[in-house]
Amino acid sequence: MFRDKAGNVSTGKITMAVVLAVLLIVIISGSIVVVEAGHTGVVLTFGKASPVVMQEGIHLKIPFVQKIVTINNRIVKTEVTTEAFSKDLQTVSTVIAVNYHINKSSSSQIYADVGLGYEDVLITPAINEVLKAVTANYTAQELVGSRGEVSVLLDDSLNAKLNDYGIYVDGLNIINWDFSEEYISAVEAKQVAEQNLIKTRTEQEQELVVANTEAEKQVIAAQAEADKIKLLAEANAESNNIITASLNDMLIRYETIQKWDGALPKVTGGSDTLIDIGLDQ
Repeated sequence: MFRDKAGNVSTGKITMAVVLAVLLIVIISGSIVVVEAGHTGVVLTFGKASPVVMQEGIHLKIPFVQKIVTINNRIVKTEVTTEAFSKDLQTVSTVIAVNYHINKSSSSQIYADVGLGYEDVLITPAINEVLKAVTANYTAQELVGSRGEVSVLLDDSLNAKLNDYGIYVDGLNIINWDFSEEYISAVEAKQVAEQNLIKTRTEQEQELVVANTEAEKQVIAAQAEADKIKLLAEANAESNNIITASLNDMLIRYETIQKWDGALPKVTGGSDTLIDIGLDQ
């Protein structure tokens, strides 16, 4: 303890000792920096950024001279809502989610160029610009059917635009395409018309099938009747042939006798002999 000549405790000396202790603690604490996992520390010496960054862990710095600014190098998600025009001049409102990260070796340069507002200064404008450029190459209908292809183009275009700054896009997802009410109504009307057309064609095809089936039935019936008539005709002809073949002289004579009225012919020959009509047979 600090005492004066009389042996009393010196209040001034105690106060100074406390101040020195506090100052020492401040100096020591101000000399130690902890960089969290997934981050880098940009070293500012009198406000100037050093190209060499601190990696995660415990580090020492010069108190009151150096300041450490931490940059998040983990994957970060941002969502952007923007409007663009399709190839057929339809207004397209898009919600897009982008996952990105800052390359550790680029942390110092990004901070020196744009500070901690790199998302607002670099990333969001780049997303808007690229989305407008890609959307303009597709019609509204193509955008709906080509979402995967459009996502790949957006991803490639964003990386091409941001990689020079040390910003890398890890994934991109189109959450929603939204079109104007007029376009949606037109699409719905077109779908209804197409459905009605399909229904009409189906009904016409069904009627045609029924008509063809009925016609085939009539043809089959007519053919069957013709075959029947032909068979009857052939049967009658065959019967007539049989009857004709069975006629002989005896039948002819029999028929002649059946038709004879009993009167002899009044024609005589030179020898007064009756004309033979075959009665002896």
